[in-house]
Amino acid sequence: MSTEQAFRQAERIPADFGEVIRTRRSVRHYDPNFVLSREEIKSLLADAVLAPSSNNLQPWRFLVIDQPEDKEKLYPIAYNQRQVLEASATIAVLGDIEGYKRAGEITRIAVERGYMTEEFAAQQRERLVSSYGSMSTDSLKRIALIDGSLASMQLMLAARARGLDTVPMGGFDHEQFIEAFNVPDTYVPVMLIAVGKAAAEGRPTARLAVDDVTAWGSF
Repeated sequence: MSTEQAFRQAERIPADFGEVIRTRRSVRHYDPNFVLSREEIKSLLADAVLAPSSNNLQPWRFLVIDQPEDKEKLYPIAYNQRQVLEASATIAVLGDIEGYKRAGEITRIAVERGYMTEEFAAQQRERLVSSYGSMSTDSLKRIALIDGSLASMQLMLAARARGLDTVPMGGFDHEQFIEAFNVPDTYVPVMLIAVGKAAAEGRPTARLAVDDVTAWGSF
C-alpha cells in the first residue's frame, strides 16, 4: 500500500477525539524519508479551513514549504531548527488583514449553497466592508492573528488524527521570512507548522490543573 493510499484509508476512519488531543506532541525530530504528497497536504488544509473566524471572513492564508531548496532557505530564518529540514513540509500560516475584501466571494458561495438569501448577503457584504474597512491596521492584525491561530490548531489536530506529527514555531525572523518568500504586504505571519512523521517521540509536558487557570464569574 502506498503512503497516499494509507493516508486516504486513515481519513475514512473516525479518530477518537480524546486520543487525538492527548497524543498530540510538539515533535522536533522527523523522518526525512517520509514524504507527504501535495494532495495529502491539501487534505489537511481542507480540514484547517473549517475553523471558525471573525464573521466567517477566513483571513488565513497558507504557504507550503516542501521543496529542498525552499527548506534550506527557511532554515536560517527559522533560527536553524532542524525540523524545517527534516519534516515533510513546513506550513506557514499567515493572516490577511485585507481578508474582509473577499466578503463578496464568501457570501456569493453562501447564496449559491442556499445558506443565505441574496438580500441578506448584500446587507452582509455592505456591513462587513464598511466596518472592517474603518478599522485600524493594528485591529485588523489582531483579528488576523487570532483567526490564523484557530486554523493552526485545527491543522495540527487534523494531522494528529491521521497519525502525523507537528510542531508550531513562533520563533523565526518575521521580516526575513516576508522578504525571502515574497509575502504580500497585507499578510502577517502567524506561525510556522512543521508536519511529517516523528523520528523520535515528542516529549510529554506537564500541565497546570484546570482549577489553577480557571475563575468563575470574576477574578
